[in-house]
Amino acid sequence: MENFRKVRTSEEESPLPFPNLPPDVVEMKVKEGSKIRNLMNFAMAQMELKGSRQIVFSGCGRAVTKTITCVEIMKRKLGGLHQVTKVRYKTLLEVWENQDPLPGGPAQNLTVHKNVPSICILLSRDPLDPNQTGYQPPEPRHGLGTQLGEAGEDTSSSSAKGLKRPLPPPREELLTKKLQVRVPDSPRGSGTTNRQVDQHH
Repeated sequence: MENFRKVRTSEEESPLPFPNLPPDVVEMKVKEGSKIRNLMNFAMAQMELKGSRQIVFSGCGRAVTKTITCVEIMKRKLGGLHQVTKVRYKTLLEVWENQDPLPGGPAQNLTVHKNVPSICILLSRDPLDPNQTGYQPPEPRHGLGTQLGEAGEDTSSSSAKGLKRPLPPPREELLTKKLQVRVPDSPRGSGTTNRQVDQHH
């Protein structure tokens, strides 16, 4: 295969796995090299400016993760979206061209059929059938998840910084308080604790 170079990849066209979709539904085909910002700008314009009620995100192979990321961003930005996820396999056709054909012979091309995992996610402002497989109800608008997702990083980093600074003083106060509490309890310990306190001062 070292003499062969991939010249073309095409994916098998297959209908969307959702019944009763409007004919003008927007399908966002996410590719491995797609820029998430570009995809989201277009998808948000469809849902917010053009008033689309439903949108489908689809991707296969290495683009599956990116497809899911787009869906999660969309759900967080718009809120109240019903979701149905379908996972299936798609056939990719890869055409490989021989870079070093035999002299006088025709250039040999190889066509490789690859089965790759594919994901299709339907987001809808209108309620969907909750009994169908892959259905997820809308997340609460101000739920715990969104607050943690958006503010989780900020609060954790600031609290970590905040904790580092005040830690030493409270420890010293705690030590001296413990020493003072122990003094009347055990006569043996009192000498040592007093010494420690004297050294401290």
